[in-house]
Amino acid sequence: MSDKQLHDMGVAELAAAIAAKQTSATEAAEHFLARAKAHEPLGAFLHLNPEVTLAQAKAADARRDAGETAPLLGVPLAHKDIFVTKDFPTTAGSKMLEGYQSPFDATVVDKLAGAGAVSLGKLNCDEFAMGSGNDNSAYAPAHNPWDTSRVPGGSSGGSAVAVAAGLAPAVTGTDTGGSIRQPAAFCGITGIKPTYGRCSRYGMVAFASSLDQAGPMARSAADCALLLSAMAGPDLDRDSTSLDHPAEDYSRLLGQPREGADAAQPLKGLRIGLPKEFFGEGLKADVDTAVRAALAEYEKLGATLVDISLPRTELSIPVYYIIAPAEASSNLSRFDGVKFGHRAKDYDDLLDMYKKSRSEAFGEEVQRRIMIGTYVLSHGYYDAYYIKAQQIRRLIAQDFQQAFTQCDVIAGPVAPSVAWKIGENSDDPVANYLADIFTLPTSLAGLPGMSVPAGFGEGNMPVGLQLVGNYFQEASLLQTAHAFQQATDWHLKTPAGY
Repeated sequence: MSDKQLHDMGVAELAAAIAAKQTSATEAAEHFLARAKAHEPLGAFLHLNPEVTLAQAKAADARRDAGETAPLLGVPLAHKDIFVTKDFPTTAGSKMLEGYQSPFDATVVDKLAGAGAVSLGKLNCDEFAMGSGNDNSAYAPAHNPWDTSRVPGGSSGGSAVAVAAGLAPAVTGTDTGGSIRQPAAFCGITGIKPTYGRCSRYGMVAFASSLDQAGPMARSAADCALLLSAMAGPDLDRDSTSLDHPAEDYSRLLGQPREGADAAQPLKGLRIGLPKEFFGEGLKADVDTAVRAALAEYEKLGATLVDISLPRTELSIPVYYIIAPAEASSNLSRFDGVKFGHRAKDYDDLLDMYKKSRSEAFGEEVQRRIMIGTYVLSHGYYDAYYIKAQQIRRLIAQDFQQAFTQCDVIAGPVAPSVAWKIGENSDDPVANYLADIFTLPTSLAGLPGMSVPAGFGEGNMPVGLQLVGNYFQEASLLQTAHAFQQATDWHLKTPAGY
């Protein structure tokens, strides 16, 4: 089996090849480690440990030889550096945690290992998952393989780069305000943020606890379904935000026509809602053209397009940038240089140690959000800002429920534009914040949402179509995405040279 075949394979195909002994987990691990090393300038990986990876691969081969049939047995995956791992350092893309080694694995990491996956290493991300371009990483920015002068999106930028460049067949990411969907769109891959609470947050370095959610990123909806089936499920003893909702097989509806539909029009009867707020001023013409072409393809598959409204879409930005920094301020207060994390070398007293340790180790964006969060939680401002934002958040969620009385799935662009140049918005953080306008409402409402490759825009850069479902509708959402990918080949496109 040639090297090219290995990194061109999706998760299911590679798992089948390993099961059939056409290749081995060890051969696959060696191949992807070599690719990670060869394409190191992309900045996708922060931590590799070939000795650990190959040991896991050999163990997977032994399990296979013993007759085990775990769904991901021997498949190499990589994890966003926001999940703690006992065999790899966990830094959350920050100098604050440089060199930190966790004594345990995050639940998501543990579940995927139980399903047979082999860990390739840890992936680059914006510091503490705060950013939209992966240029807030304390170590180095990740580069979009479609154009290395551009951002890959963030905060799961390293994750998106790894899949797009064929450095890993699939990866984990996290989505707080769009950090799976936006980098997936910018890099031309598929990613899904499940319903809040579907995947355990235990062992995920916290940014905003009421928003953070883990999810898979891969080339196709089918591969995302395989990973999500392994990742999701209740973790009530260790995560108070975990949902008491049984694990599911998210692949069960793939390739099946909807009830009452047929093979020619598998999505007949599906109502796709188009929020007018997603198609107005600010949406770039190239993105609009690609998204509307994808929607026309859905009509060919039997779906009906319905005009809807999410009237509080614009409020999602101020609401998010009150709630998320407030929770970040609280979560990051633990990093004070006392028990773990960076400690300043020279200081006069305890207060001076706090100040210097945090000032030295936190980047500008993290400091900015801590300051905003501390302000809105302070006496005299808590009611005016934080409580009011939470009230509007509830109204945003109600807007979605009203919309779902008119449609089954909501669709639109993932971002207003294609990926921008690295450093282009570095002096204008608000420009980065505005790039999340279409993903933030879904996160605030806790709904499942995904990005599906839908063509190309300016500079031949990928465009993503966003699909949003109602609570617990991941399986039907993946079915909807899979039907589109069976009819198109956008998800099969890869950047030249990779």
